[in-house]
Amino acid sequence: MNGPHDMGGFTGFGPVKPEADEPVWHAEWEPRAFALVLAMGMTGSWNIDQARHARERLPALSYWRWSYYEMRHHALLLQLVELGLVTAAEEEQGRMAVPPLPVKRVAKAQDIPAILDAGGPASRPSNLPQGFALGEKVRTRNINPPGHTRLPRYARGRMGEIVAVHGTHVFPDSNAHGLGEDPQWLYTVRFSARELWGKDSRDSVMIDLWEPYLEAV
Repeated sequence: MNGPHDMGGFTGFGPVKPEADEPVWHAEWEPRAFALVLAMGMTGSWNIDQARHARERLPALSYWRWSYYEMRHHALLLQLVELGLVTAAEEEQGRMAVPPLPVKRVAKAQDIPAILDAGGPASRPSNLPQGFALGEKVRTRNINPPGHTRLPRYARGRMGEIVAVHGTHVFPDSNAHGLGEDPQWLYTVRFSARELWGKDSRDSVMIDLWEPYLEAV
């Protein structure tokens, strides 16, 4: 979807100003909020693509105003209420009012380092034939789906070159809506700065893109 998260190539937001010697946390509540996001993700109540889709569905003006951890906190609340794990009244009052619903699993504190070290590989087997080869020219589809997609707006309808083939991986556009993992071929596509921005330079941008986003030239 075309939400507030997809800001690549947009102007009018001012310059990016890196913070010198930036600390890990800017407020005491941030590590707790981050821990809650991770802990709930480990319950198996949703997948990573559903979590991303929750963030991009937040109101644009709020999304742009909130800090990074505020945004993740509000997206977590959205998912908890949507799934009935927290009621709207509980969110407003800040305390439990009804018995909790069961979850698939609960990560124990001693297991967290191993879980985080293992990561979340998204490679999956598939019988689909590989549609594109290294060095092949492709064009991204010019799509504006109402649901989740990992094809950024600035790269739609643009021509690039396949520079890496990664095998088949979970397709976010399906997985974000509970429609199954639907593994698809994943490629790294290189785009020239001229193609993306109309800029006459030797710069390029490489984006990992699934095969349904691409078409032959």
